[in-house]
Amino acid sequence: MDIGTLIGILLGFGLIIGSIILGGSLGAFIDVPSILIVVFGTVAVTFIMFPMGTVFGAIKVMLKAFFAKPPDPKAMIKTIIDLANIARRESLVALEKASVEDPFLKKGVLMVADGTEEQTVRSVLEIEIAFMKQRHQMGQEIFKSMGTMAPAFGMIGTLIGLVNMLQSLDDPSSIGPAMAVALLTTFYGAVLANVVFLPIAKKLEHRSAEEVLFMEIAVEGIISILNGENPRITQDKLEAFLAPALREGSDS
Repeated sequence: MDIGTLIGILLGFGLIIGSIILGGSLGAFIDVPSILIVVFGTVAVTFIMFPMGTVFGAIKVMLKAFFAKPPDPKAMIKTIIDLANIARRESLVALEKASVEDPFLKKGVLMVADGTEEQTVRSVLEIEIAFMKQRHQMGQEIFKSMGTMAPAFGMIGTLIGLVNMLQSLDDPSSIGPAMAVALLTTFYGAVLANVVFLPIAKKLEHRSAEEVLFMEIAVEGIISILNGENPRITQDKLEAFLAPALREGSDS
């Protein structure tokens, strides 16, 4: 589980709630009509903007921000070097019996073991990366759109509250609730957008970048094995994808 994501969201809401309590009453910031306008309005527009299945799938995508385990490129490089040594000692065909856990790497290794040409191997793997990025971008786009729509519905709620307030100027008792809707919808929209939707979209974008890097390392490693490159040269090439600190601590 990504503790950082959970801590960030809890800390964000905690600071907001804490400042409200220190400055007044928490109850004054709870208004059901405002919540309905912002939350359900944002969800409704999201269903209009995206296919229903994609929206429901966004829940599963969101879980990646909390529970997805970051890929380990150093472990990937070590696996590739082990495979390269097997290919040099025995043959490319011997890779067919090698134990490879990562499905993407295994797919490439099996293609190499079957004698597939370099151009075909690279093409197939890069197509898979491209479509994976496309799927990830769809999930990110949903949360970015929700981050845009939440403040918009906050503004719609503000207009509704102002209209109700102006129609009730002759009744002082109704001005307060109308003003609450006018202000709290903007507040709810801003909080949801900047504490939940947009940060989750950014975290998903970061997760996708990590996975793409991981897969690109796999592609270069597979091609190096196919071309019969020296394992040490292959390792140096693959470690170039990593930050210097990770390279220094990587396994030889």
